Parts: sequence; structure tokens; C-alpha cells
Amino acid sequence: MEKIHTGQCGLCSHFGENHKSDVLVTIRTSHEADLKILDECGHPKHSGLHLKVTPISGCDGFVPVAAA
Repeated sequence: MEKIHTGQCGLCSHFGENHKSDVLVTIRTSHEADLKILDECGHPKHSGLHLKVTPISGCDGFVPVAAA
């Protein structure tokens, strides 16, 4: 497991935004993730590319997940 920090995909609202999963909830609450996890980036500028990113990836389009 790797620590996930603000600015990284695992804590971005665009990471896996097109579906809900227990894995995403766990990443966002624990701020840790297995580096083997890949999910789609739903950022509007990237959505057409169907990018698959890891939770520790990042870009300038980071939008923090809203607090529950």
C-alpha cells in the first residue's frame, strides 16, 4: 500500500467518477492504495482519451473529492 496525498488521482473527484466502488471509498478514506489499481480519469479534458491512471498519478486538473 502506498500513501496518497492531495493532488494525486486517488483523492481526485475525476478518478473513477463514472462508477462507484468500495475500492474508491477505501482509497479516499484511508489515503492509501495498492499501486496495481488502475481506473479511468473522467476529467473533461481527458475523458475522450480514456486514460487509465493509478491512485498516485496526478495532473493540473486535480479536483478534491467533496467531503461526505
